[in-house]
Amino acid sequence: MMSTLPRLCGAVEIDPRLVEAGRQLHPDHPYQNPRVTAYVADGRQYLQNTSKRYNLILFALPDSLAALAGQSGIRLESYLLTEQSIAAARAHLAPGGTFAMYNWYAPFVFDRYATTIEDVFHRTPCAELSGGSRPGRHPAVLTVTPGGPVPHCASFWHGTRIAPATDNWPFPYLRSPSIPASYLVMLAVILLGSVLLVRVGGGSFSRMGSYVDLAFMGAAFLLLETKSIVGFALLFGTTWFVNALVFAGVLLAVYLAVETARWIRLPPPPVLYGALITALAVAWVVPLASLLGLPVIPRFLAASALAFAPVFLANLVFAQRFSGVEGSGTAFAANLLGAMVGGAIEYLSLITGYRFLLIVVALLYALAFVTGPRRKVASG
Repeated sequence: MMSTLPRLCGAVEIDPRLVEAGRQLHPDHPYQNPRVTAYVADGRQYLQNTSKRYNLILFALPDSLAALAGQSGIRLESYLLTEQSIAAARAHLAPGGTFAMYNWYAPFVFDRYATTIEDVFHRTPCAELSGGSRPGRHPAVLTVTPGGPVPHCASFWHGTRIAPATDNWPFPYLRSPSIPASYLVMLAVILLGSVLLVRVGGGSFSRMGSYVDLAFMGAAFLLLETKSIVGFALLFGTTWFVNALVFAGVLLAVYLAVETARWIRLPPPPVLYGALITALAVAWVVPLASLLGLPVIPRFLAASALAFAPVFLANLVFAQRFSGVEGSGTAFAANLLGAMVGGAIEYLSLITGYRFLLIVVALLYALAFVTGPRRKVASG
């Protein structure tokens, strides 16, 4: 709930069903109050798109699951709880305003958010804690005012500092940058099953050896797709609509690449690979955070260019290479196996953050170029 200067309130909720349930079932009927305006939107997206300033900004129970299950992956609230998001909330406070957040926090999560608030506001937050001596999660409220100490605070936070989650590493529920052992076991089982299934359906590995470059392409392309999804989630919100938008963009880029390869004579592989590496370098040099200040439409156009230019060029490289294969089934099998490996490499982001995946993608395409056939392949 957010209170504005003229004592008006704005409630931001990502799930329209919860807003409707609040209208129908809440005994105090807050949504029927003429001073309350409900916004169905991602919380971080709302902060990025509004110019309003508030006396109070409250992150109330922004947890997509009842329990802290799943330490990795982008959840609905992942980008709402990063250091950059808290800084955006501070920028939208009116003079004398207050920021607060509450939930049932695991102890290390509570310390992480308190550290984040301290780093952003340069003030120790007020910590109201219930059941803090018991193990597990407990209800707590963190409050801070930019202008000075929180008035009448009974207890200021004095816990252990834990590095904040960031837009590059949006994993607030992971204690430290690492890949949990259970994930490694799961990935090993998935990769082993993939190897067996591809071997049965795609032929011998000795035949696939001729298409090892296609395996590198498969791994790199899956990482490109992942990077596009998390990038758009940061810029436009973590919603099904945003995910659908990304997948539509990827499919469109693939289709355009196929049609381009069909009707236009492509340059030799070194030129295409050079263009692809250049596009990846541009995506690295221009961080997504630099686009957050743009209006929605320019932000979408810039994000699409950064995300889908490498996808388009990668598919030109693939289309050119695939036009010269002798066994399409075996070639597809090698590419699919590479994609499964790419899915496992994605979990490297739990250690490095998502931006580093661009370097991995560039290395994989460099390996694809080195291991590819030493001949000029043309399409047309």
